[in-house]
Amino acid sequence: MADRKHGVPAPPTESAVRSEDWDGRELAGETFSRVLFVDVDMTEVRDRGAVFEECSFSNVRFNVSEHDDAVFLNCTFKNCSFFDARFTSCKFTGSMFDRCTFGLLKVEGGDWSNAGLPGADLRNCSFTNVRLREADLTGARLEKATVRRCDLTGAWLREADLTQCDLRGSDLSDLDPLTAKLSKAIIDPFQATVIAGALGLDVREL
Repeated sequence: MADRKHGVPAPPTESAVRSEDWDGRELAGETFSRVLFVDVDMTEVRDRGAVFEECSFSNVRFNVSEHDDAVFLNCTFKNCSFFDARFTSCKFTGSMFDRCTFGLLKVEGGDWSNAGLPGADLRNCSFTNVRLREADLTGARLEKATVRRCDLTGAWLREADLTQCDLRGSDLSDLDPLTAKLSKAIIDPFQATVIAGALGLDVREL
């Protein structure tokens, strides 16, 4: 399993939900603390403000689920599927993802600060107006993804593949262009100046 940032261990769980079918279930303001979810089908779940605190998810299917104002605080996701899932104004602070699939994931707003996504395959996924401060995106695959107007302050982007990624409006002040792949990445003029400065270029007006 991928390590959390700075080697911090995953929180222990105190109860378990195993092999249950939550397909199409409505979640509204429910709270789960230190629960282990194993082989649970959450396909097409409609989540309105549920709170999952220090929970662990193993082989859980979130496919085509919709989450609004939900909280996944310091959770662990292992071998989970997020195909075409949508998260709007959700909080994933400190959560860790290991060997998960994310095809067509859509994230709008919310706080994913300190989230761990090392090596994640996020190709063609979309993150818009998301707080990703100090998120671990080491080696993440973001080819043709959308990462627009996101706060990437302090994010770990070493060896991340940003080929053809739309980065316009995002904070790239901590991006090292020598350690990430940026071929044909889409950026705005201000970001171009920031990257040029990171390369040691002296940018001046005419």
